[in-house]
Amino acid sequence: MTKDQIFEFFRRLAEDNPDPQTELEFGNAYQLVVAVALSAQATDVGVNKATRALFAKVKTPQQMIALGEDGLKEYIKTIGLFNSKTKNVIALSHMLVDDYGGEVPDSRDELVKLPGVGRKTANVVLNCWFHQETFAVDTHIFRVGNRTGLAKGKTPEQVEAKLEKRVPEPFRLGAHHWLILHGRYVCKARTPECWRCKVADLCSYRKKVLEKPKGRG
Repeated sequence: MTKDQIFEFFRRLAEDNPDPQTELEFGNAYQLVVAVALSAQATDVGVNKATRALFAKVKTPQQMIALGEDGLKEYIKTIGLFNSKTKNVIALSHMLVDDYGGEVPDSRDELVKLPGVGRKTANVVLNCWFHQETFAVDTHIFRVGNRTGLAKGKTPEQVEAKLEKRVPEPFRLGAHHWLILHGRYVCKARTPECWRCKVADLCSYRKKVLEKPKGRG
């Protein structure tokens, strides 16, 4: 894509959804860290179902430590990999209390020190809570970046670097939300719904599905 095409790409997505937000539910920075850590290899819908009751009771790392591993498991046992995620959430809660006074740090270098928090999770927290221009590359963004030609790369890190370089103002803050939502609901993995895509003419994908398959609602 050219610079003009990239600008138009995001302009259209922004026009369609002026205030994009993560679909994860949370009430503060700590709950966001926990929700994103739990969302690895799980859907936002599934995480939200598990965390609604949890977050009604647990709002701070101190409260999570008091709940303990066995207590936490009861809330999140419907989420994939819940055993390892339980250990990470309790461990990161201890680290936040011991090293950061119970507060969530606002730098990537510090966030990735937390157990279970990788670069993608850190980028989500920085963007959604601290309003930093970061690009959290999940499977949806990786697919959309490569498929459309917006940001091609063989690894999430390569796609992130391309987005960092290519996404223009004023779209940088909302870019990763638009791309995730676009990948989740339109540019789907198995059959991209190009027939209803607002940016199909800007996309370099050669196997566009321009007619809705029969039987689709």
